[in-house]
Amino acid sequence: MTNQNNKFDLEERTAIFAENVIDLVKTIPKNDVNSIIIIQLVKSATSIGANYCEADCAESKRDFEHKISISKKEAKEAKYWLRMLRKTSPQLLSEIDSLTWEARELCLIFVSIIKKSKINS
Repeated sequence: MTNQNNKFDLEERTAIFAENVIDLVKTIPKNDVNSIIIIQLVKSATSIGANYCEADCAESKRDFEHKISISKKEAKEAKYWLRMLRKTSPQLLSEIDSLTWEARELCLIFVSIIKKSKINS
């Protein structure tokens, strides 16, 4: 998933997460249920990094906190859609569980950033 050099590069880590989600969904059989889950999952997974990039270039502390909060929200949403995918695609549990773990880690990182930002206010 992530290598040691990229573990603390959050922009890279969020991009790798999104790329891994895209790679996974390409292997999932398409049907009415999976198609909806795939769309929602890809939207939330790719939004994590996009909002982090916006936070990195924030115009104010408030803007920064808002964008990081959106990244956290999108990570939680990606976790939810991965859970739904787990139900529809049990043959991919290992890959789904690995991505779920990374979504959880990203969420915790964003929570930590938000707390630290509020402490430094």
